[in-house]
Amino acid sequence: MCPSFRATGEEEHSTRGRARLLHEMLAGELVTDGWRSTEVRDALDLCLACKGCRSDCPVEVDMATYKAEFLHHHYEGRRRPAAHHSMGRLPEWLRLVARTRTASSVNALAAVRPLAWVAKRLGGIAPERDIPRLATRTFSRWWERRERAVAGDGELVILWPDTFTEHLSPSVGRAAVHVLEAAGLRVALPPTLRMRRSAGGEGVAVAMDPKSVLRGRERVCCGLTYVSTGQLDRARAVLRRTLDLMEPVLETAAPVVVLEPSCAAALRSDLPELLHDDPRAQRLADRVLTFAEALERHAPHWTPPHVDRPVVGQTHCHQHAVLGDTADRRLREAAGLSGDLSGGCCGLAGNFGFEKGHFEVSVACAEEQLLPAVRGAGEGAVVLADGFSCRTQLEQLAGVRGWHLAEVLAGGLGAEDGLGSADE
Repeated sequence: MCPSFRATGEEEHSTRGRARLLHEMLAGELVTDGWRSTEVRDALDLCLACKGCRSDCPVEVDMATYKAEFLHHHYEGRRRPAAHHSMGRLPEWLRLVARTRTASSVNALAAVRPLAWVAKRLGGIAPERDIPRLATRTFSRWWERRERAVAGDGELVILWPDTFTEHLSPSVGRAAVHVLEAAGLRVALPPTLRMRRSAGGEGVAVAMDPKSVLRGRERVCCGLTYVSTGQLDRARAVLRRTLDLMEPVLETAAPVVVLEPSCAAALRSDLPELLHDDPRAQRLADRVLTFAEALERHAPHWTPPHVDRPVVGQTHCHQHAVLGDTADRRLREAAGLSGDLSGGCCGLAGNFGFEKGHFEVSVACAEEQLLPAVRGAGEGAVVLADGFSCRTQLEQLAGVRGWHLAEVLAGGLGAEDGLGSADE
């Protein structure tokens, strides 16, 4: 059940062991320093926040949520680890790079080993890790130029520009747009919507404003990186801002399609838990669909391209625990993608595998199921990995390119951003 327990075999890193320590902390008899406890902190340190225990544990213990709450209290009013600033605030740093258009410079500096070593040391990043390359053109910039010439007339769906798709894997977003439009859907991005009631009060008119994507400082964000590092006050602020931006969308019936499984899981589960006092939170959570769910529910008569390839890889841990993959299985079958994906966790798990001191456990988790499955794949097999962390782990440990299901289907449609292409 717990990847780090399977990797270490130590009871303190099991779900049971961590739950017991938390109980003792709250009881205050054996663990007497409460939220400041270093014993509890160290036991939770190797929790990948994969949420596997949420679905696999008989009593549905959600250790990821407990870890976030503990870190929130543990570091309240205290100096946080460098990784909480470098990776916990990743959306802020990436938006700054996008605004200043310095992605090429950042990539060039990261390629200089002494400079990369210094950056990783200052940022609390494992020295064994490579710094991922940033996209030189974000997904939103591509969208701004393209949508002037392309206007769909089908059912409206809102495509969520998560941080990873926006700044690190824009090809996933481009591929998803191609597929959704091929299925007859009309795609829009949340920050570009200006909605108003029609004069007769029926329906909603939608106007596109691409400039707001590039020039506005506010962006929708699921708050995932803040939650995983226990910065819950900041997460709540980010999510309230997101709800403000999404209010016009919530006045319509449009679903919200989220490509990154961890972001979709955060919006479905963490958002209503953190903002339980805001009715908009549950309304947005109820709108969130995965890529496969959106096609199944809103384009039921569309036939996907027949790719006819075997697939290997791993179902994203958050998808397994929170979202479910039934729609994905049916979509893969309809597209002629044969084979089952393995379970477990890739071991990178967002910031976990990048944090200093976690590299060995991260590799051990990947070696349990994911890497053996990929190494044993037959010729012509497609490596499916919908999560950015999973694709990064595959690239850095096995030298293998993982593909989002949207990219595979886009390739079957002949789109340039599909299977066989590369990110900018």
